[in-house]
Amino acid sequence: MPFSALTPSGKGRMSPDMRVAAILLAAGTGSRYAATSGSETPKQYVRLAGQPVIRHAAQALLPHVACLQPVGHPPSLSEALQGLTTLSPVAGGETRQASVRAGLEALAALPEEQRPDIVLVHDGARPYVTAKVVRNVVSALTEHPGAIPAVPVADTLKREEGGVISGTVSRDHLFRAQTPQGFRFGLFLDLHREASSLTATDDAKLLEDAGFSVALVQGDEDNIKLTYEDDLVRLERLIGPTLLPRVGLGYDVHAFEEGRPLILCGITVPHTKGLAGHSDADVGIHALCDAIYGALAEGDIGRHFPPSENKWKDADSARFLIHAGQRIRERGGMLINADLTLICERPKIGPHADAMRKRVAELLEVDVDRISIKATTSERLGFTGREEGIACTAAVSVLVP
Repeated sequence: MPFSALTPSGKGRMSPDMRVAAILLAAGTGSRYAATSGSETPKQYVRLAGQPVIRHAAQALLPHVACLQPVGHPPSLSEALQGLTTLSPVAGGETRQASVRAGLEALAALPEEQRPDIVLVHDGARPYVTAKVVRNVVSALTEHPGAIPAVPVADTLKREEGGVISGTVSRDHLFRAQTPQGFRFGLFLDLHREASSLTATDDAKLLEDAGFSVALVQGDEDNIKLTYEDDLVRLERLIGPTLLPRVGLGYDVHAFEEGRPLILCGITVPHTKGLAGHSDADVGIHALCDAIYGALAEGDIGRHFPPSENKWKDADSARFLIHAGQRIRERGGMLINADLTLICERPKIGPHADAMRKRVAELLEVDVDRISIKATTSERLGFTGREEGIACTAAVSVLVP
């Protein structure tokens, strides 16, 4: 029967032991966050307190639901949610409404005894969700077919035309909607299947248009959606442990050697000689690793990758830097920035600096604007001035508990 036999008034109580599922949405591109932060990483996968934003959202929901259905780019979701107990991710659609529909159909395909009575729909870019907000939504669904958390609008609202104020809007009875939004599953699925368009940007809108009551329950001012770069700073304060700044310094030297490629900061640089060393002798990455290990008080690169071990002979130094970045995350920290200076007469570093920065940022899984790579000469003095080799200094700032 359409709409699960509910009338638009929403009458009909549900059992308090109803089965709850959640749909976790991660199909958006986050264009506003990208515009303010310069990040190419979709906002739901940006690192927050050492973990992807969406992983925090999933961890907040899992204690309150029988099953969690992620919707978005399946490979990215599988990686971000690895180790958590969720249903297999399904692909999202072109619109939010289409993505919610994909999640609903996945839940509807479960064996009958596993299908939910109610479903929560949550934005993967909202990582800070309290148990109280979830309970408020679920409790309201015993009386109403839909419920959303919201907070009252506190600021004065102005209408604008042509860059100037054209009027003041009353904030009486105005609320800011949040997620997770909750619905009785059968009704919500029926409404999605019968929808004539896919333009609803708010899950409650389908119920409103069909004449069903949607309860407003108390939300949380801290249940913010990562939209702008400044939001990440606020979320770090809410979710992350107290982080202390640490600085690490690194320095490395390698002599030139005939017959080897020149690898600098993960990039092959055209030159007549390469650098001598047990691994690929990437002086830039070696100095950077030492700086990171130093900031973490974990020794130097030789402690983690001893040159006495033959397995590291001619090894790609990218492996060393990946490990150093992982150590920051495993410690629950984050890289603030890294600054490298290559010291040599030749080759010229400037034409390759941007490619180096991108490669280092990729290996450390950070935005490229956190990486600085530059070069200087020693004015023909010393071994670098005599073009006998290349030196590199590195400085990093990290935040760790």
